[in-house]
Amino acid sequence: MKKFDKERVLLAVAGPVIALAVAFALSAIVLIASGKNPVEPFAVMFEQATFSDIQVRILNQATLYYIAALAVAIGFRMNLFNIGVDGQYQLAAMMAAIVGAHANLPAVLQVPLLLLTALLTGAFWSGIAGVLKVTRGVSEVVATIMLNAIATSVIAYLWLPDVFGVKVGNNNTTGEMHSSGWIPGIDLGKAGEIYGLVVLAVLLGIGYWVVLNRTRFGFDLRASGASETAAAASGVDPKRMVLTAMLISGAIAGLAGLPILMGDTHTYSLNFPTGIGFLGIGIALLGRNSPVGIAFAALLWAWLDKASPELDFHGYDKEIAVIMQGLIVLSVVVSYEAVREWGLRRQQRRVGAELAAGHVLGADNNTKEAAGR
Repeated sequence: MKKFDKERVLLAVAGPVIALAVAFALSAIVLIASGKNPVEPFAVMFEQATFSDIQVRILNQATLYYIAALAVAIGFRMNLFNIGVDGQYQLAAMMAAIVGAHANLPAVLQVPLLLLTALLTGAFWSGIAGVLKVTRGVSEVVATIMLNAIATSVIAYLWLPDVFGVKVGNNNTTGEMHSSGWIPGIDLGKAGEIYGLVVLAVLLGIGYWVVLNRTRFGFDLRASGASETAAAASGVDPKRMVLTAMLISGAIAGLAGLPILMGDTHTYSLNFPTGIGFLGIGIALLGRNSPVGIAFAALLWAWLDKASPELDFHGYDKEIAVIMQGLIVLSVVVSYEAVREWGLRRQQRRVGAELAAGHVLGADNNTKEAAGR
């Protein structure tokens, strides 16, 4: 491996490693300040990861996180902050649940119909923010935050009994989906079932990498995110790229809730997980918008979620996992900036050394030429 490639790998790995180390250290300080053992909680959570049923729960949760983080990462690559992933995936999941409860097609048609419903719903909801940005200059951050609130109200309306809601005790639901829209899981016996749509997450990750790194569209997307002016000079329409990026980001966000919807709950209710879109932001940051990095970050987040409840039985508050997640996000911002500055200084020193070497070589050549005369 060339020296330059080694440095690139080092810079890519250094940020997440430093962020995690700092987050663990700060979490230990919080535990010490509260008079608790700073090591035992982590030992308990690591032990939980060795149990097969916890591993299945971690993988299932990570599947949701991974898809949501990919949606955020697409916006980041375009220098856009799609903070509306949470509203996009919840509204998309509800629309898919409604269609799944009222349409009863053969599985070969029902499953694609539900996937398409979620895709189009997520794309439509994020597209509103995209249109506002390219036509009126409205910040996508403000627009998507407002759309999150509107999505919550739309969901509450659709839950009304005289609309699409079905009351089950005190729970609001959309009614159970027809079985032709269910995706069977991977049965691991007593350990449980892995969501069948984990395959979808893998395919999305591969597609994300291929599109960004092996297609003209991906190049235009990255170029527009780096510099709209330079991209425009090369013939790329920045506004079209902004709108396209928002649509794709929303479409992928719309798929984030389907693994659990089609593989477990088979209905959208008050118990459906929320907040996944916001967690996707931290996961995308920690994974540096790389499909592999995001996968590891999603597994880490899922481990903190699924292993932390055991802390209650050992005299520790499970909220230590939430504290660690917040500290990771803060550490990521600081460590990435520190690593970036370090990389720039190394590059400057290397360029300086090469220029100095070239100057010396040129002087030697001039001396030899003078001696030859």
